[in-house]
Parts: sequence; C-alpha cells; structure tokens
Amino acid sequence: MPEGHSVHRIARQFERNFVGQRVVVTSPQGRFSDGAAVLNNLELEEAWAVGKQLFMRFSGDHWLRVHLGIYGAWDFSGTIHADATIASANGRMGQTNQRGTVFDAAGENSLSSIGAPRKTRMRMAEEQHERELEQTTQFPPEPIGAVRVRLLTETVCADLRGPTACEVLTSEQVDAVLSRLGPDPQRDSSDEAGQKFVDAVVKKNTPIGLLLMDQSVVAGIGNVYRAEMLFRAHIDPYRPGKKVTSDEAWGLWRDWVYLLEIGVQTGQMMTIDGLEGEAWRQAMANRADRHWVYKREGLPCLKCGTHIRLDEMANRKLYWCPSCQT
Repeated sequence: MPEGHSVHRIARQFERNFVGQRVVVTSPQGRFSDGAAVLNNLELEEAWAVGKQLFMRFSGDHWLRVHLGIYGAWDFSGTIHADATIASANGRMGQTNQRGTVFDAAGENSLSSIGAPRKTRMRMAEEQHERELEQTTQFPPEPIGAVRVRLLTETVCADLRGPTACEVLTSEQVDAVLSRLGPDPQRDSSDEAGQKFVDAVVKKNTPIGLLLMDQSVVAGIGNVYRAEMLFRAHIDPYRPGKKVTSDEAWGLWRDWVYLLEIGVQTGQMMTIDGLEGEAWRQAMANRADRHWVYKREGLPCLKCGTHIRLDEMANRKLYWCPSCQT
C-alpha cells in the first residue's frame, strides 16, 4: 500500500510534466472509457494529493480522482522530469518503494538532479515485458497489461494500473470526499489542522495504533509510518486514544509533519534521524538501515535490545518494542 509521501510525489510529477498542457486521455483496458471521453483533450490545470488520494483538475471544472489502494501504480515514460528515487524504481510510482535508492560514487544519481529531464521507460511487472520495452524506442509505448487510464502529451506518457478508485468528479463531489478525510500537513500544517488531529485522538477509546491508520483522523499514514511514529514517541500502540495526553498527540502530529516532508523530498520513509554520509546512503538503499521497528520482528531493538514484536491489529501487521513503547 503506498503511503502519503508517495502520492504527493506522484502529484509533483504531474505538476512538472502535465499541468498546463492538453492531455490525450484514453482507457486501453476499457473500464474507464466513459470517464476518458469526458477528460480527453482538456488542459490539466492542477494536480495535488490529500493523504493517499490524488486529485487532478482539468479545464471545464472536471476532476480526476485516483486512489491507488494496495495494487495501484503509475508508470511514467518519455522525457520526464525525474529524480534519483524515481529512476531507481524505473519510472514506477505508487507501490511502496522498499528496495531503496542507490547512489553512485560520482554522485550522478543524486537528489540534486530533481527537475532534470531524462528519458525514462516504464517498468512492467513481468520480466519479458520489461525486456521488450527496453529494446524499443517507440513513443508512446504500446499499452501492456490492464491499463485503466493513459494520460499522454507530446513528450510524456502516464499509465495507471490496478487502482481502487479512478473516477471523474465535480467540484462538489471533490469537496464531499475531502470532508471525509483527516488533515494532511502537506496541504495544511497549521495549528488548526494539528488541533483537529489532536481532538480526534484524545476523545476516543480506540487504540492509538488504529487511530493513526484511520484516514478520517489523519490522512496519509500507513503501516510503516504508524509503526515508526509510535516507536519514536515511546507509545504503546494498544493505548486508547483518550489515554494519550494532549502533549503526546501534538508530538505525534509534529513528527508526522517532519517525517512526511522527508518522505516527499527523498522518496524514502527515512525514520532514523542523524544519519550522515555513507550511513545515510546505506539507509537510502536498504530498508533495514532506515527503520527502527518496521519488518524487524524477532530482532533486537536498536535501542534496548528487546526483541521486536509482530502482532496483528485490524488485519494489518503491527511492529513494536514492548520495552520502549509503554
């Protein structure tokens, strides 16, 4: 499941490569044919995200809403403005990029390259398709697999596969969706937004580990950030929200503001602070070096040595340290 930082980064790619241009919209799979007909040859005027949902406004006040869900992803191809983390995923954005970003010794593959246009080809799930695509210079590439919607300009192509939601909305319908979502600090990091989060937490008897995954409480947090934020705050995930103090809830909000910005800027869910030089590059490349508890079940806690626990909470895996998180 892609977490909030990924969808904000997808929105940035559409801002850099599509906004201000007329877009050819098709549905190679056929399941979005009616929606594609509404949007086809309209100008894309803006693109932004709230939590895990992407919103794109086309001329005539038509909106495209996409929720990637568990399996959805965008594939970008053509001459696109990319960065090292997108290059490491071969143009695939959406499914959580846990494999990391490797930086070469000369620094060519660096975050300083953000915004530099480069030729990029799509990465497909099946290896034979991937090889075929690498051997062709055709643009746009032939759709491969179940492409729900294709957005195409003269230089850039974006293909969407496997979303939970992909629909055309009116402004009123967009507002209705937004009203059901909790605050997202990339859209609003004000004290008012933070207070909305704090109020939603401290009045409920629901465990804080569930509240952080509730998109109506706070938008964008997923399994990785949930585990890491609670560890960083030394909070037991089973503690009811009403037993989380206001100061603790504010601490969680401020940490989310901080970690989400790192995720948007680097493309990785970096949750261990203070890494520099080779240690930072190693953490960018390897998940095990950038997280405190996530996917570390059975291993000693990096702070106290207690074995990290793996539980199940509402059908999602929960990683935590029973000694550090009290």
